[in-house]
Amino acid sequence: MRAGLAFLIIAYCLSQFFRAFLAVLSPALAEDIGTTTADLARASGLWFAAFALMQLPVGWALDTIGPRRTSFALFTLGAVGGCVVFAIASAPWMITLAMAMIGIGCAPILMSSYFIFARTFSLAVFGTLAGVTVGISSLGNLLSAAPLAALVEAIGWRETLWATAAFTAIIAMGIGLCVRDPAKPQDEAHGSFTELLRIRALWPILIGMFICYAPMAGIRGLWISPYITDRFGASLEQIGTATLVMGLAMVVGNFVYGPIDRLVPSRKWAIFAGNLTVAGLCLFLFLAPPASVGASVMVFAAIGLFGASYPAVMAHGRSFLPPHLTGRGVALLNLFGMGGAGVMQFASGPTHGVLSGLMGPQAAYGVLFALFAAAILAGLAFYAFSKEA
Repeated sequence: MRAGLAFLIIAYCLSQFFRAFLAVLSPALAEDIGTTTADLARASGLWFAAFALMQLPVGWALDTIGPRRTSFALFTLGAVGGCVVFAIASAPWMITLAMAMIGIGCAPILMSSYFIFARTFSLAVFGTLAGVTVGISSLGNLLSAAPLAALVEAIGWRETLWATAAFTAIIAMGIGLCVRDPAKPQDEAHGSFTELLRIRALWPILIGMFICYAPMAGIRGLWISPYITDRFGASLEQIGTATLVMGLAMVVGNFVYGPIDRLVPSRKWAIFAGNLTVAGLCLFLFLAPPASVGASVMVFAAIGLFGASYPAVMAHGRSFLPPHLTGRGVALLNLFGMGGAGVMQFASGPTHGVLSGLMGPQAAYGVLFALFAAAILAGLAFYAFSKEA
């Protein structure tokens, strides 16, 4: 079980890498195959959309056939195959296809870990385990920053993708060989997603999931790079450093949010306060944009720190799930989390394009971040009515 969880955590590290690496690859892709910011926003959004839509079949598969076969099959076909398509890409549409494939491949990985945690460990430690898993896996965010920039500069982006494909294939084999499905009670009841949706206590938490991850994922995965490039003329090295700093802040945030219910009296209001802070920081980027690269990176790092509430919201929702719907339940929560990120990525590219035509690219970033803040505040208005436990 330990070896299997180790391979799943490494695979989720790759998932974090894939969702964020376009920010660093964007200059090379633009120069080589002519991708635009809108192309990359679409590709990134489709990664999240594919990831989110796969949560329904993944939830069914976890409850029915178990995490080993589910994660091995999808990770091999989707993630490895998508890396190969990315490496041979000669047009922007191939990048979009590759990102969709990789999103499908990464869809079962974290949920397989959470399924094993929920079946094997007590509810009291689920939040801590969820936070530690995401925190460790956030190393993928760090690898997709300065280390990736250095590697691309040294050997080229295509060679980097071929090496990534090979490593991804090794991890997929490890999942197939080492993951063990937890025991399933013989007399366990059967259920459906419809049964989950009848649990009204989940409704405001699902809306909280929809908005808690999207702004941080969108900024770290895409917008931090063009923002500091268009405003300050940042180099590839500066882009790598900026994304690394934000990634480190996200790692710290995941480790803090994981056991948050043990640190403060209310998990719910800690989540609320953290996301409210992110909304305030996004508004700050609109109302008083920083005057230097360094100051901008500090604001983005704060967004990464306070916005890393995903494992805490997941644990909040997990506390309302009946045992026989564990797989479907965590998958449904993840669908809303990744779906929110996908919707925001899809919408942000065209929105920025229209705003750039009206007021110029630099002013458009501020309005875009203000819209991020508005989305967070709207979601928190619903999340405020959630039950504590």
